[in-house]
Amino acid sequence: MSEPIHAPAEPEVLLERRGSAGLIILNRPKALNALTLTMVRAMRQALDAWAVDPGVTRVVVTGAGGRAFCAGGDIRVLHDLGKAGRHAEALQFWREEYELNILIKRYPKPYVSLIDGIVMGGGVGVSINGSHVVAGEKFVFAMPEVGIGFFPDVGGTYFLPRIPGEIGAFFALTGERMKQGDALSTGLATHATASARFEELREALCGRETVDLVLEGFAHASTVPATVTARRAAIDACFRFDTVEKVMQALAAASAAGDAWCGETLATMRAKSPTSMKLALAQVRAGRSMDFEDAMKTEFRIVSRICHGHDFYEGVRAVIIDKDNAPRWQPAAVEAVTPEMVAAHFAPLGEGELVAPPLPRS
Repeated sequence: MSEPIHAPAEPEVLLERRGSAGLIILNRPKALNALTLTMVRAMRQALDAWAVDPGVTRVVVTGAGGRAFCAGGDIRVLHDLGKAGRHAEALQFWREEYELNILIKRYPKPYVSLIDGIVMGGGVGVSINGSHVVAGEKFVFAMPEVGIGFFPDVGGTYFLPRIPGEIGAFFALTGERMKQGDALSTGLATHATASARFEELREALCGRETVDLVLEGFAHASTVPATVTARRAAIDACFRFDTVEKVMQALAAASAAGDAWCGETLATMRAKSPTSMKLALAQVRAGRSMDFEDAMKTEFRIVSRICHGHDFYEGVRAVIIDKDNAPRWQPAAVEAVTPEMVAAHFAPLGEGELVAPPLPRS
């Protein structure tokens, strides 16, 4: 009796030369296109090749399935590796992911991300760090890491403090979402386009007309209101401080004075990991004066400590595995997270430091 023939699994990322474009399609729609090490390596190999290919004049990146561009890294896998004591394997994912983020930021050709759905965590790293970001009407961005005992990485140290005012600190400390209007007003998206025209836009970008001309032809004003930047005054007033305690005190005072939104924001923060919030605020403040590569080196220092800690595993358990949404953070109170505990996450790694990859050369 012959053995059944099994069709090969669909590749996790589709890579194609189409016209003048190198086309990348993140292809794990059932997992909201969450990044794996296989995907990171495939993207890196393609980008290295296309950087020196004169027939490729731009890179276009999108996600399969219609719901998400990319909802982040495959956190469950990283959790399981760490819980099994395989920290070096987990850190290898983050090292190669951060190297890919650096390559995207420094890429010598236009790198266009077409986002019409969820983009979070690791998905932000392979989109926002590129030269062009197009937001559709279903665009939803968040860096929700403080809710799982992690921190806003993949370049958050660099791009969050460069959002006007204290909006970057707000996103880092709350994990709140932004939509199309806020993406434009904060500068995280360079263009807005109607969702119905995304396929047409992708095909146009594979032609010979310059990227900027193509995007100008499809761009229009956002049809989704900017709800977060509409709160700019309150955000700037409450999130301008350099300690989480003072931020929370400011929110409490504004809430007591009748600002219900500040009260809701304070309640949101109280559910997050105290350690993660302290790390997030420290990285946003430090990142103001860093270049991108220093920011990524800093993030690798932080993740190298987090993967040996408690809160990341507890947060993933509570939110993703057991789904009881009742994490038991250690320490449980913001006041118990000392400056020395925060500083230890930022300390140099010696020989283990992240090293920026060389740019591909022809």
